[in-house]
Amino acid sequence: MEPLHDRDVRGFGSDNQAGVHPDVLAAVLAANGGHQLGYGGDVYTRRLAELVVGHFGDTATAYPVFTGTGANVVALQALTSRWESVVCAESAHVNVDECGAPERMGLKLLSVETPDGKLTPALVDRRAWGFGDEHHSQPKVVSLTQSTELGTVYTVAELARLVEQAHARGMVVHLDGARLANAAAALEVPLRALTTDVGVDVVSFGGTKNGAMGAECVIVLNPDAVRGVQFLRKSSMQLASKMRFVSAQLVALLSDGLWLRNATHANAMARRLETAVRGIHGVHLTRPAQANAVFAVAPAEVTARLQRRFPFYVWDESTGEVRWMTSWDTTEADVDAFAAAVRAELAEPGSAG
Repeated sequence: MEPLHDRDVRGFGSDNQAGVHPDVLAAVLAANGGHQLGYGGDVYTRRLAELVVGHFGDTATAYPVFTGTGANVVALQALTSRWESVVCAESAHVNVDECGAPERMGLKLLSVETPDGKLTPALVDRRAWGFGDEHHSQPKVVSLTQSTELGTVYTVAELARLVEQAHARGMVVHLDGARLANAAAALEVPLRALTTDVGVDVVSFGGTKNGAMGAECVIVLNPDAVRGVQFLRKSSMQLASKMRFVSAQLVALLSDGLWLRNATHANAMARRLETAVRGIHGVHLTRPAQANAVFAVAPAEVTARLQRRFPFYVWDESTGEVRWMTSWDTTEADVDAFAAAVRAELAEPGSAG
């Protein structure tokens, strides 16, 4: 069967628009032989459990799921009671991009405006108050995103301070790690340095944006902080019957450093793009490219013309800010061609506004 699209075209819309890494496809194919027990009783899910312990520590327990939203909703439900709430950045995926799924599950979100997508102890304090007041939803979870929706990265020290603050207030910490691999690659630290070692309680670990077909994982690091994860996964429609095919993808990523190679490459392509467009008259870089995202403002008419050739999203319609994402399969030629197109568009008379 012929492909229904041009397989050589790679845009900058999102790392979840990229294809599947060949090693992940091979792992899924290899898992297809014979019969295996369903719902996680298979050898691939058991192997995933071993790899998660290796990467995150002896207390880590893996619960594979289908989607990032599913991972976040399951994790946050497991950490809260119905009268408790979640402090998160206003830009957090759980607050902006999950179609109210957390709220539908009874989760109250206390969002905080941030300049760069990152929470700080002072920002958390703006919403984490009213402890013991029966009229006030009780703050229970601090939910962090690493790397953030704005492409920024928490340092190990920043995470440690946030976790220390949360625990001192009797709260727990959830880390939305849809792009945790990119953050670890950017900081050149192992996964556990950004999670277990700083005291994070639960992680939503992302695979799909880093070369998987569709695989995420709720990783419980502190078993005392959660309850009923396995039941919540089922009732949230995130328990796969043929789980071996989800687990096999994560096994491929977490074996032999594939997760790190993919993330390192994506980050390098973002830095290449940032360098290539810096200095082009009419393009203003708005945020540092710390992981695999480049944010910039360009004239609206230039953005519209570029989008017809290289798919990407407008991040903020009011300012014209755009987001250019790079992926595990972005090539140097892709970056150079896009930067050349930006330069050519802005060389047109009147393009710079």
